[in-house]
Parts: sequence; structure tokens; C-alpha cells
Amino acid sequence: QVQLAESGGGSVQAGGSLRLSCAVSGYTYSKFSMAWFRQAPGKEREGVACIEPDDSTTYLDSVKGRFTISKDNAKNTLYLQMNSLKPEDTAMYYCAAKFGGCSLYWGGYDYWGQGTQVTVSS
Repeated sequence: QVQLAESGGGSVQAGGSLRLSCAVSGYTYSKFSMAWFRQAPGKEREGVACIEPDDSTTYLDSVKGRFTISKDNAKNTLYLQMNSLKPEDTAMYYCAAKFGGCSLYWGGYDYWGQGTQVTVSS
């Protein structure tokens, strides 16, 4: 059974940084495409960044240059380094896994974590 567990969320002031982690268990992690999504109250879930098995990445335009997705196959862990955080980055952040290519569309993902809250104050 595949399980994903996020950690690293918290409250920071605008301009600050956080690093989210997502531990994956139950499957050969390196075969997945992995992604981070976020959802703010009253808004749709949106893809923030994704990474393929060959380490190619895709980012939401609004986070390019500020967020970096990476993974450590030896530790079965996905990361999202978030710098220069803005109040509009406030949301619940989820990691997700899928077979096949990377996508920022949430509908194609097979496995999800429970989420970790990120709050950015101005």
C-alpha cells in the first residue's frame, strides 16, 4: 500500500522560507512522477510543481524562481523548497504520486498525502 506523508509546514512572514518534505512508502519511489499541489480556502486545488523519474521539472508560473522541487531516491522523499514566500502562497500543501508523466493537473494522480498547512503573513 502506497502511503505519502507531508511535513514541514508552518507559519512564516512574507519573504521567509520553508521546506516541505513528503515521505513515500509502499512502492518503488523512483518510478513515480511526483508533485506538490496546494489548496486555499474557497479556491480550487492547483499544481505547484512536479518532477519526473528523470528529474525533469515543471512549475506553476507564479512560483518559478521562488520554489524548487527535488527528490532523494535513497530516502524515498520529495521536497519543496519555498523561498520569498508571499501571503498568496498560504494554503494546504499536498504531495501526490502518479505513474507516467508529470502534470500540474490534479486529476491524474493516484496517491495523495494528508497535507501540511503553510501560512504566510504580511
